Amino acid sequence: MYDSRFARASLHMKISTLKALSPADGRYAQKVNNLRDIFSEYGLIRFRVLVEIRWLQFLADEPQIAELAPLTSVMKDVLNQIIDDFSLDDAERVKKIEATTNHDVKAVEYFIRERLGDGPETQAMKDFLHFGCTSEDINNLSYALMLRTARSDVLLPLMRDLRSRLNTIAKQNADLAMLSRTHGQTASPTTLGKEIANVVARLDRTQKQFADVEILGKFNGAVGNYNAHAIAYPDADWPAIAHRFIESMGIDANPYTTQIEPHDWTAEYSHALMRYNTILIDFSRDVWGYISLGYFKQRVTKDEVGSSTMPHKVNPIDFENAEGNFGMANAMLGHFAEKLPISRWQRDLSDSTVQRNLGSAVAYIVIALQSLQKGVGKLQINTDSIHADVAAAWEVLAEAVQTVMRRYGIPEPYEKLKALTRGQAVSKEKLLDFIKTLDIPDDEIKRLLALTPETYLGLAAQQARDI
Repeated sequence: MYDSRFARASLHMKISTLKALSPADGRYAQKVNNLRDIFSEYGLIRFRVLVEIRWLQFLADEPQIAELAPLTSVMKDVLNQIIDDFSLDDAERVKKIEATTNHDVKAVEYFIRERLGDGPETQAMKDFLHFGCTSEDINNLSYALMLRTARSDVLLPLMRDLRSRLNTIAKQNADLAMLSRTHGQTASPTTLGKEIANVVARLDRTQKQFADVEILGKFNGAVGNYNAHAIAYPDADWPAIAHRFIESMGIDANPYTTQIEPHDWTAEYSHALMRYNTILIDFSRDVWGYISLGYFKQRVTKDEVGSSTMPHKVNPIDFENAEGNFGMANAMLGHFAEKLPISRWQRDLSDSTVQRNLGSAVAYIVIALQSLQKGVGKLQINTDSIHADVAAAWEVLAEAVQTVMRRYGIPEPYEKLKALTRGQAVSKEKLLDFIKTLDIPDDEIKRLLALTPETYLGLAAQQARDI
């Protein structure tokens, strides 16, 4: 049965999407849905609730905190349910509380107090909510969990998918001879597979660097010295307690901070992504150029339009979109890396408003990776064009001939081949006639005479297969 409520909801979504200020929440909204529960205001509140409750549970299990009794199984279930069932309505309740408190983290504490209700076990628990914490203790772990989740659940899977597809292309085309171009000029031949393998090798390195970035957190109070903790429980080993708690959240502990975790790791995370993105900007531009040369055709979508006036065009728009969105991400990531590690004295709030944009940068990467995957999936290798280009470039064998001449001590080999080939059309016949004049062993003459641009590939094919 037709549901008018669904129609109204869909219409509202369409209108709000068309009015979105960011294309990540407008034009490309469907591409980044898997980021919304991570980086949205809802996501941030949910992570804050998680950290607050896990800290309360951790304290209840800590023998040195005698005034907070171990939780009963019922209360453990109650607390876990607040986390597991956290909903959009819950987040809206937190925002309503914030309208009164004018403090977003304190609103989370009050929300949890509400959910605990009044009971024989809850009063002591409420008093230990947010114990010893400054807001940044909650926030820095929340953002750490955001970026860790985005890395493991969204970015690395997309990176692995792209790597797998490029790796397949590299191996399948390991032997497909292709003309190189250095400085835009014809150069020693390679294979299509080897050129793709180069990209895979670069991605492997930067992807590993990104995956290995250490995600850090602090939980040491108002200025990083455990002041409140130590005055309340002077005999407790608070650095060890905080260290264990942070690691229980899947984050590495940073023991030396001011009020804020200094964000050096966030800069490393951003820089690692920037390097990865830059490789794919380079790749997108190269593929764009190869499409222009005719090395690649693009699979045609029946109803797609390439130009508003030129019906014949099939534009490389996916690679252009990828390039542009990787660039947008890098602009934001660069600001994160430069700005976030800087704070006035023990704390200022200039980092807070910047961190709220972390999800936007990740969104642009996700959009770019999806565009690139789509573009690569539409590529059709034009072997005839690639073969014709390399087969006609006999001048590239000048390198081979002059190098063999060097081996056998023929004077000025480079200069002789330069005179023969530089700035001139070089035919097969012209080059072969020159080779026949060389004073080198007969078997070497035969080997050079048998050489063609398509077979002068060095170890390219093997390197492509080995990737």
